[in-house]
Amino acid sequence: MSADRRRFLQHLTLGGVALGTTPALLGASETPRAHDDGSVTSPFEDFLEAAQPAQPRFDTTWTQKLTGTYKAVFDVPELTGGSGVFRAALWRNHYRDMLQATPADLSPVLVIRHNAMPFIMSHEFWERYDVAKANKLRHPLTDKPTRRNIVNMTAEDDNMPPSFAAYAIDRQIAAGTIVLGCNMAFSAMTALVRKKDKLEAGPAREKALSMMLPGVLLQPNGIFGVTLAQQHGCAFVAAS
Repeated sequence: MSADRRRFLQHLTLGGVALGTTPALLGASETPRAHDDGSVTSPFEDFLEAAQPAQPRFDTTWTQKLTGTYKAVFDVPELTGGSGVFRAALWRNHYRDMLQATPADLSPVLVIRHNAMPFIMSHEFWERYDVAKANKLRHPLTDKPTRRNIVNMTAEDDNMPPSFAAYAIDRQIAAGTIVLGCNMAFSAMTALVRKKDKLEAGPAREKALSMMLPGVLLQPNGIFGVTLAQQHGCAFVAAS
């Protein structure tokens, strides 16, 4: 491994950029490993190498679906009560109402990355790993405590109005919105599984992936998805 990459990972460790938490919490070894050149790994480096596939394959054919007259990419790095996800749905509605745009006219891309990664996870994941409580998230309309994914609620969730339930992330996917997730930040989801279920990194990742919302596409990282969408004609929206 190059010295440049080790320095980069050490910066991530110090800043908590990728996972928003400490390597010890994620189950990484606290004992540094020595390299031939005399340098040592950071604990975060050990975790990253264990938690991520050696050569993951990522589907970028979603770019071929960006055929609408109106294209936008919504960058959602923070939770902010789900507002970033809801803004993508509002964009679709406003273009329909104001410009009489048809579904075929619209090509929205929603990129979930950094601290917002729980949004691409199922209700089962939120309930098992107590995501809402850990992040101080509540029902988006009633402000009551909830254990469910706040951006994927149905009309049955505390009498959620059908008009607002239509903003749910799975409903957006069904309507043609492309939803991308950051593979680097997905390590935080793996870490929750690993810690609670006492699993090794590989099985923990597989379990986390099994609880990811259908239709979400992981990309190498969120910025890759954001910039690739822009390079295919999407206007950039800082959604959260």
